[in-house]
Amino acid sequence: MPPPEPGEPLKLLDGIRVLDLTTSVAGPYATLLLADLGASVVKVERPGRGDDARSWGPPFLDGESLWFLSVNRNKESITLDYSNPAGLEVLHALIAVADVVVVNQVARSQEKLGIDYQTVKAINPKLVHVSISGFGLTGANSNQPCYDLIAEGYSGVMDLTGEIASDPQKIGTPAADMLAGTDAALATMAALIRRNQTGEGHEIDVSMVESMTRFMAPRIVPYLGSGELPRRSGGKDSVIAIYQTFNTADNPLTLGLGNDNIWQRFCETIGRPDMGSDPRFADNVGRRAVREEIVREIQATLLQHPRNHWLTLFAKARIPAGPINRLDEVADDPTLRERGLLFSAQRNGTAVPQVGLGIQFNRNNRVYRKAPPRLGQDNHAVFSSWLCWGDERVRELDNSGLL
Repeated sequence: MPPPEPGEPLKLLDGIRVLDLTTSVAGPYATLLLADLGASVVKVERPGRGDDARSWGPPFLDGESLWFLSVNRNKESITLDYSNPAGLEVLHALIAVADVVVVNQVARSQEKLGIDYQTVKAINPKLVHVSISGFGLTGANSNQPCYDLIAEGYSGVMDLTGEIASDPQKIGTPAADMLAGTDAALATMAALIRRNQTGEGHEIDVSMVESMTRFMAPRIVPYLGSGELPRRSGGKDSVIAIYQTFNTADNPLTLGLGNDNIWQRFCETIGRPDMGSDPRFADNVGRRAVREEIVREIQATLLQHPRNHWLTLFAKARIPAGPINRLDEVADDPTLRERGLLFSAQRNGTAVPQVGLGIQFNRNNRVYRKAPPRLGQDNHAVFSSWLCWGDERVRELDNSGLL
């Protein structure tokens, strides 16, 4: 991976202080997004162990889980045992000067630890308190544990993923974690805007199951409106005809013929103008009615040439199509590299691969400030900058076993 692009990183959230009390993926991804946009994010981790994801491996790089390294750049790490009353007092001192605190414990655990909204609101009425949990802070399942896998199954996405004859399939990335993290970051920024107008803080309640279920809205709403229960089809069925994968003479490709104009251009491009002029195929309703026939005709044609032959023709004709890339092909993709999405961060002489924000502001998508932190590496710096505590005070905390 190339180094980060030179230049000033994004500063849209410059001056915003975020305390990240989360572990695993959803919470750290939320705070990664805030950090990429310029917020000062401090990860508060358990002494000796840290974030659960630090040990998720193999694979490891530089002694640390690559899963952890994927969602924790641009942050500082401190260790603090706030299950201890003296440690909780220190945490509350940090909360008093923070803008945002992000937690991922269930409601009962938040109250037990003294990090629930009612407790921290009394310390800092302007605070934005963000809770990410499996089922939300209310309801019958509010205190049930949850991981991405459980949320994907609960939401229906697994039931619609995979071939009809196969078992339900998990998505190939922690989708519920990433969606809930994105929701949390979005809600945080909206709450900060409102707080700046009113001076009042907010309690934000993000449910992984609900984030994942909302992701399914384009499948849930048609079911509720029609009563037609969709079944998994391996990406070979859609309200759009045609919108699926096809084989070619060597490698498969994806093809999305989303409107009538694209359909006409496609038929001309593959040398089948007869299909384009067939009145049965004139609109999406007609094409859906005879989808199987159309798929057979397209498949027979595409098998005549390799994938690159077709993709070159489709690109010239502006037909939505693409390869089905392996991750090594994604990593080497010239378009993604040109846009600066993939880069490496140096940490103690080790190149740590990173995936950037993928959003540009005034042609600036630079986010890199610092590599993912070692556990507790910023204890002295954070207590000094946030609380104006000197080295002696920090050493006392360390000697007491709180750090």
